[in-house]
Amino acid sequence: MLRRLRRWVRQFFTRTRSINKQPLNPVSLIVIILIDIFILVNVFNGLNDISNWVLSPNEAYPCYEQWRTYRENTSPDKNIQQLETILSEDYTLPTYSPNSPPPPRAQDQFQQTSRGRLGTVSSTCLAFGTAKDKVDTPANQTIKKAIDQKQTAIGNLENSNRNIRAQYDSTLLEKIAGQNRDQSINAVGAEKAKAQLDSNNEKIAQLRSEIKKLESDLLAKPESAELFKVLANNDAFTEVERGYKQASFWYPTIQLSLQALFLVPLLIGAGLVYRFAERKRYGLIALISWHLLIIFFIPLILKIFEFLQVGALFQFLFSIISRLFGGLVFLVSYTYILLIPIAGFILIKVFQKINVRSKASPSSLVQQSRCLNCTRTLKHNESYCPHCGHHQHQECHNCHQPTYKQLPYCRNCGADQESVS
Repeated sequence: MLRRLRRWVRQFFTRTRSINKQPLNPVSLIVIILIDIFILVNVFNGLNDISNWVLSPNEAYPCYEQWRTYRENTSPDKNIQQLETILSEDYTLPTYSPNSPPPPRAQDQFQQTSRGRLGTVSSTCLAFGTAKDKVDTPANQTIKKAIDQKQTAIGNLENSNRNIRAQYDSTLLEKIAGQNRDQSINAVGAEKAKAQLDSNNEKIAQLRSEIKKLESDLLAKPESAELFKVLANNDAFTEVERGYKQASFWYPTIQLSLQALFLVPLLIGAGLVYRFAERKRYGLIALISWHLLIIFFIPLILKIFEFLQVGALFQFLFSIISRLFGGLVFLVSYTYILLIPIAGFILIKVFQKINVRSKASPSSLVQQSRCLNCTRTLKHNESYCPHCGHHQHQECHNCHQPTYKQLPYCRNCGADQESVS
């Protein structure tokens, strides 16, 4: 087994850096490496583009995360927080003509993601986007801006209070100690500091009262009530959650399928070109096509391993183990450690049988001292195979010496054997 592996590695590197079994010179080797890098970069770019062709779960259900966050929020102010979040969102929109009114911003962003791509945006999320657009009006933006300004003013007053309170404590100690006011290190006296604190607290209380009034006005708007009606719809949220989880389960599988759709034609094309070039002895074409085969296999293998870590199989095992063993998610790794070697063992057995059934070319069998019929190893140039009894030689029509069957030229005189009927 080890000898076979070493022979395979040696053949691999021989094919990678030689033309017709002649080694490449350093300059040619650099050129072929640069070509490999260039093609590999473009292969990964193509894989990235085609994997983004299908909508991701977050793009197909863009309202799910925000909706779930709202439902899990236990704060009594979650409604006003939701409105402030919507009014703070920034959408990137295309440029429209002055004569035509711009479409709703959130809904337009949701719909733009599906243009020219596979999949559709959830109709429930589109309705959610419409409700958000109705809230995001200039009048409500003005209220939000007024709330922000008052919150900023409260923050400035509270910072001022902290500074004054620090000086107030110091001046109060100085006063108790009987220290002269002219010798104080503080710019404000205790009485003046207390008066300033009281004034600032009154302003803060007034600003908070004004903020409460503005928030109540914002919550009382009909568009706000419509939005919260949508958010309180349990059936709609359950539908979105189910669709999101189902999309998350299948998304890695769909991505791998699209990436394989991109890579398989390249692999087949490079393989056919390599076999043709090997048969016709076009050394340079065989070298380049061999490198292409390697380059196309590298991302395919990486994507398969990536799929095994996040794909449907992983999600299936994760859900089963989570249900059976709770938080012992590390058992998924144990399961993989058990399953992957078993799967590899089965694949090796299958490919070994396929390799035996698909007989190699006569020239390669002769070079490897193998039987032309059963491909078993021959020793000491045996004329008859000890495994199947097949005769390996035939008589040359020109020199009448024994030469290998199925090879085009005589090994003794070089006469063409295929021209004889």
